[in-house]
Amino acid sequence: MTDFDALDRLLMGRRSCRGYTAEQVPRDVIEKLLTTAQRTPSWCNTQPWHVTVTSGDATDVLREVLFTTDEGYGVDFDFPTAYTGVHQERRRESGWQLYGAVGIQKGDREASTAEGMKNFALFGAPHVAIITTEADLGVYGAIDCGLYIDSFLLAAQGLGLGACAQAALAARSPLLHERFGIPDTRKVVCGISFGYADESHPTASYRTSRAGLAEAVTWVS
Repeated sequence: MTDFDALDRLLMGRRSCRGYTAEQVPRDVIEKLLTTAQRTPSWCNTQPWHVTVTSGDATDVLREVLFTTDEGYGVDFDFPTAYTGVHQERRRESGWQLYGAVGIQKGDREASTAEGMKNFALFGAPHVAIITTEADLGVYGAIDCGLYIDSFLLAAQGLGLGACAQAALAARSPLLHERFGIPDTRKVVCGISFGYADESHPTASYRTSRAGLAEAVTWVS
């Protein structure tokens, strides 16, 4: 298998995992994941990411706080102002794939809201990684963290782990700053729930689609 084949296999196999076993990931496996992700390229090699990783009781306490309190809402980076056109269509398609997998009918707002709240229960994951960037680095620091997140997700896939990058956790940035002592000079980009995937979970039954090159690429000769 070539390096390209290995990368293609990781990308094809990866999904946003929304169901986990209770098994803790050994510390040496997490360190291996983080060591690999640390090789991510960045603007001027600034490596702006910092990662706060929870395990055991720390994850359970965070889960409880996120799920049961309405305090600490707010973002360090603005969320999208709107989803329009094809972006809205893709978002809706992804959402209905999720709802269909877990048996939520169209129009059932109560059930869809409850499903969305599972973000704050970390989908039952035993670990979460909170990704932050240096505020002074602005958009380029956030872009570099996006590259790091991709490396993290692919490394997790390669190690046989499930993972889900969650913008929803960034919506609780003030709470995360307070709980983990994150200074105001850093901004929360997102959280990543991870652990061993429960392959029997209903959400493991589907994969989101990807646009073809005709939609994503403009060729200039």
